[in-house]
Amino acid sequence: MGFEQLATLKAELAAQAEEAKRTARAQAPRRTTPSATAATPVDPVVRTIGKLQQRFPLAFPKNPAPKVPLRIGIFADLQAQAPDLSEAELRDALRTWCRGARYWACLTEGAPRVDLAGQAAGHVTAAEASRGQQLRVGRPKQDAARLKKHPPR
Repeated sequence: MGFEQLATLKAELAAQAEEAKRTARAQAPRRTTPSATAATPVDPVVRTIGKLQQRFPLAFPKNPAPKVPLRIGIFADLQAQAPDLSEAELRDALRTWCRGARYWACLTEGAPRVDLAGQAAGHVTAAEASRGQQLRVGRPKQDAARLKKHPPR
């Protein structure tokens, strides 16, 4: 065999190999990669808060909008207007919603409290504003103490 014949044979074999790869790819079952949402389960409290944000957007605004002070006694309103959510789900969601720097920042003296429809229903008192400020200032210390007890893995 001459060099020209070897070159032709090499080209034919390369074409056959490429065709075999294409055929194998087409016939092979596609691997599905799990999505990020399927890999990390969503906390049920977060789901409940999402439902509240959809139903009552003026009382439970989505981030980055600032939170608003909720009316005193809003839990009873939630029970009446969201009968599909259990008492435990509502309690956990409300507890989580009202526990954080974003909520404590909205507790300024004289700020209007809102009901589920977003209508004014009272005002934040000086004592409530002071408590919110104390909680905001004390939060980093709590986080540092928690990290000291349970360091990240």
